[in-house]
Amino acid sequence: MKNSIAAVFAAIAIILSVNTITAKETKSQTTIKYVQDSSQLKPVFDNYFAMKDALIKSDAKTTSAKAATLLTVISAVKMDKLKSDEHTVWMKVMKKMASDAKSISSNQDLKKQRETFKSLSKSTYELIKASNPAQTVYYQYCPMADANWLSKEKAVKNPYYGSSMLTCGNVVETIK
Repeated sequence: MKNSIAAVFAAIAIILSVNTITAKETKSQTTIKYVQDSSQLKPVFDNYFAMKDALIKSDAKTTSAKAATLLTVISAVKMDKLKSDEHTVWMKVMKKMASDAKSISSNQDLKKQRETFKSLSKSTYELIKASNPAQTVYYQYCPMADANWLSKEKAVKNPYYGSSMLTCGNVVETIK
């Protein structure tokens, strides 16, 4: 009788252990899937910031190259992996972002690149607001250009005027 009771308890312990391990694995897989899904737009944002940095340096060639890379990563976004809010905004801004990136990439005129960057910044702003970025992003404004841009740094570095008016502007919104 003692052996039977011990065997029943051992079987119950094994079943509980297996259920606990399975639950932990399922939770881990869910967490990994969420992290992968939320990173769909990271390359888009990273390339936007790289292009902004090239405009700050008034480097038309690098700006063009970064815009070409942005165009590539825009087309690589898997829409079915986006969260609902991101997907809705993505459908609204994707074509305009691709058009702006293509325009900037095919142009070596810094003035025209900066003008198109205004539109790209508006679309990127809408998208980043919907994505709840892991890192704080600052929405900045230049009154001289009457335009906004996004930055990972709070300090203003103006992509519309580069070194001639590097600190012209201010932070109008902090996105967390």
